[in-house]
Amino acid sequence: MTLTDPTSTAFTAPAAPAHPLASLSPAEITAVRAILSSLDGLDEATRFAYVGLEEAPKGEVLAWERGESPFPERRARVQLLNLRTAHSLDLVVSLVTGQVLRQTELDGSAGQLPILDAEFEEVGVIANESAEWVAALAARGLTTADVVLVPLSAGNYGYENEVGRRVLRTFAFRQDHPADHPWAHPIDGLTAYIDVADRRIIEIVDTPGFTVPETHGNFDDPELQGPPLEGLRPIVITQPEGSSFTVDEEHVTWGEWDLRIGFDTREGLILRQLSFAGRPVMYRGSISEMVVPYADPAPNRFWQNYFDTGEYLFGRYTNELELGCDCVGDITYVDAVLSDENGMPRTVRNAVCMHEEDFGTLWKHTDIFTGSSEVRRSRRLVISFFTTVGNYDYGFYWYLSLDGTIECEAKLTGILFTSAYPGEGYPYASEVAPGLGAPYHQHLFSARLDMTVDGVANVVNEIDAVRVPISSENPAGNAFTKKVTPLTSEKVSGRIADGAVNRVWQIASTERTTARGQATSYMLFPTETPVLLADDDSSIAARAAFATKNLFVTRYDPDERYAAGDFVNQHPGGAGIPAFIAGDEPLVGEDLVLWHTFGLTHFPRNEDWPVMPMDYAKFTLKPYNFFERNPVLNVPAPASSHCEPLAHADAHGHGPLEGEDPSSGCHC
Repeated sequence: MTLTDPTSTAFTAPAAPAHPLASLSPAEITAVRAILSSLDGLDEATRFAYVGLEEAPKGEVLAWERGESPFPERRARVQLLNLRTAHSLDLVVSLVTGQVLRQTELDGSAGQLPILDAEFEEVGVIANESAEWVAALAARGLTTADVVLVPLSAGNYGYENEVGRRVLRTFAFRQDHPADHPWAHPIDGLTAYIDVADRRIIEIVDTPGFTVPETHGNFDDPELQGPPLEGLRPIVITQPEGSSFTVDEEHVTWGEWDLRIGFDTREGLILRQLSFAGRPVMYRGSISEMVVPYADPAPNRFWQNYFDTGEYLFGRYTNELELGCDCVGDITYVDAVLSDENGMPRTVRNAVCMHEEDFGTLWKHTDIFTGSSEVRRSRRLVISFFTTVGNYDYGFYWYLSLDGTIECEAKLTGILFTSAYPGEGYPYASEVAPGLGAPYHQHLFSARLDMTVDGVANVVNEIDAVRVPISSENPAGNAFTKKVTPLTSEKVSGRIADGAVNRVWQIASTERTTARGQATSYMLFPTETPVLLADDDSSIAARAAFATKNLFVTRYDPDERYAAGDFVNQHPGGAGIPAFIAGDEPLVGEDLVLWHTFGLTHFPRNEDWPVMPMDYAKFTLKPYNFFERNPVLNVPAPASSHCEPLAHADAHGHGPLEGEDPSSGCHC
């Protein structure tokens, strides 16, 4: 499929937004479709696999903001797939001129375009038309009417008959009635490999001997839920004067924070240009990739690993949130505008939830010498979205705190991906119900953190706690100190978190210092959990190289956006981080991007069935000598009718000191 650009077609540019990083508008998405619909080579089988903003390079945006250059050209990145031929194009189009600025045709050898819903929907039809598949079900006493199919990304295992093809693999689950959740009844030992463009099964892996589990997992069945828990009284969260933040389209201000938000079909929520008290901190933060590798090596399951961002584009499955259910309190919602597979704009109502929440004590001290007793309440701004990818539901929450702290938390719930449990002592799965297995697996997220701590000239230092042996300098053996190791180039930037030495990573300015000469900086505090546990020589380790370390650092390049590369689906490996660091660029005093892997390793438990209580994974970015002193001394003391006056005590705690006002302070 080669496109020819007809010069005779008139193009009317849509109105430009107020800011060059604004998400694509409905008019711009419509313009993208108009540009490409006028080109030769498209037909009724062509689908829009991805439409998103092709962001202007950072330098152009910052120069425009300084008034030194014109408004950067608005561009869109578009990926087109022909469902019949599997021909795939990756394009960049100008929303100013209507021209195709870049055109790349994919041959499948270096990955495929993401999987479309239209392809998922065809898997059941294709399989049920196969006599071999119908016979495999019949051998288990089942018909096509008894089962539903779960189509899944294929990965890449070097199979010659899959080269250049768009392949999905599928499991079958028995569904006993329309309201029955089929995850409770896996038809294990049976897998179909399907070429969705040729519309045929290319292989069936049939391993007999598994029994379909019978116990249902209908968590929404009142009988299974049992009588409602009594005694839970309402919790009412109110802000009588409204929230403290402002939202103007995608521009958000709160306290000392100033930032922009955006939304993308692939990455979901994006935080842009975060600054605190007018000082830049982070230019762009997002979840650039995630992978869910499974541990069961069985013939039907060894290939299970899913890149929910790159293969499935998890942003398109964003939930429409509801007040009182997903979000409670004084809530501001922001809609997301995406493209559907026909290139038409669609609006996800209430895609992003924003609210403030009380977060306990901000700071507090009662002084035994002066009698001073002060306390301040902490609050944080929460910006979040939820997406459902197959059986799992993921919430991604960004927290901004009054003291300059940034946190990102992934919340995981939904339904376990199930198997038949082979028998007692099986080392790769848990038995969560009679005969029902839940394979061990990991959820590993890659946060792309384009940092600008007091500007674009930064360095990353690894800081470890160090024990000091007894010596003449340390005769009592009590001393310990820290070791600071600059990460000087890209190839040495791959690092592992280590709680034993309290390892953190400092993103420091190389141009700005405090009054005492300390480099202004932010510290990345990881949560120490395992990185990718698959063997180093495995297919998934090659494809998800980002997940083999907790940290990589690269010099900013606008084309390096995704941790596992642009075309993750069926890619053989080596894209993304390995390619980004191959040039071994220097990293001291440069414009830096951090790629931070965080997540969790899941050995499922009974309590995770039939629906999982929420689980969590997170990391924190905290200012470190970014300020001259505590930046939240100016937060007002709490004022509430529920607070009791806190009398100032004397040095022995015996009531207010003479002359002190007993009404100051608060016991909240």
